[in-house]
Amino acid sequence: MNRNNLDRFVLALVIGALSLTGIGTAAEGQREQREERKRDQQEKQQERKEAQQDDRDQRKSEQDQKQQQHRAEQKQQQQEQKQKQDEQQRERAQREAGQEQKELRARQQQQQERVERQSEQIQQQRAQQQRQDQIQQQKQQQRLSERQQRQRISEQQQRVVQYRQHLEQQERLARERAVLLQQQKRVAQYRFQEQYLERLHQQQIQLRDDRFDYDNDPYFYTAPIYRYNRGGNYYQTNEYGAKTLRQAVNYGYEEGFRAGAADREDRWRSNYQDSYAYRDANYGYRGYYVTRADYNHYFREGFRRGYQDGFNSRSQYGRFDDGHNSILETILTQILGFQNLR
Repeated sequence: MNRNNLDRFVLALVIGALSLTGIGTAAEGQREQREERKRDQQEKQQERKEAQQDDRDQRKSEQDQKQQQHRAEQKQQQQEQKQKQDEQQRERAQREAGQEQKELRARQQQQQERVERQSEQIQQQRAQQQRQDQIQQQKQQQRLSERQQRQRISEQQQRVVQYRQHLEQQERLARERAVLLQQQKRVAQYRFQEQYLERLHQQQIQLRDDRFDYDNDPYFYTAPIYRYNRGGNYYQTNEYGAKTLRQAVNYGYEEGFRAGAADREDRWRSNYQDSYAYRDANYGYRGYYVTRADYNHYFREGFRRGYQDGFNSRSQYGRFDDGHNSILETILTQILGFQNLR
């Protein structure tokens, strides 16, 4: 190869190398541009993502704030509602307490008025009784004749003998009645009858040991001042006989109350006539001043009313006073119906 050709060959190689170098450099530049654009795109995508995340966080934050504010408002409303309910309840409680106090004061006032009326009634009854006693004492100054006194004493002695015989006969009936009560398993009524019989027995002992002074007893020389109606017939008596009949009603009421309470305790049907004490009707009677028939009649009148009060656990006809049940004075007056002879 000649020298010219060699130079051209070398020149061609140099130019080729330079071309390859330029081509490589251009390619590298294009690669860097693409990578830079790619990075730019990634950065922009990252920025968009971050912006979107920021938007979401802000919206979430705003939503959380709204929810918190809503919950705070609900809580405040609930508190206000609870305060309102509490206030209403306090007002209701105050109204109810005020109403209860008002009713209590009204009941206390009524009770006080009842007590005052009863006290006034008792005082009036006592004053009336004192006036009657004074009038009766004046009336009793009139004495019976000697013959009338002897006749009254004789009748009295016969009544005492007959009454003692009657008490002895009653013992058999009382035993039969006690057996029947035990068979019926009426424990309370059986207990009441035993107590009644014991009181009657003590009375019988006192009557047996009694040494009555007929000559000095004012009943036998005091003229009658009352008349009363029993069974369509009129009878007369003085203050001592009237006092005995009053005792008959009161004793009857007290024993009837016990009998009625006993039947109520035994859950037995109401039947005052079934009681031995009602049939006997002699407790408190000593055989003096009035006939046994009169005493029995008024004892049973008191017993019937006392039984109804005791059985129904009430005080329609009587009251409890000083440990005893006694009939009301107004009822006692209605039962006896005494009429002044003078």
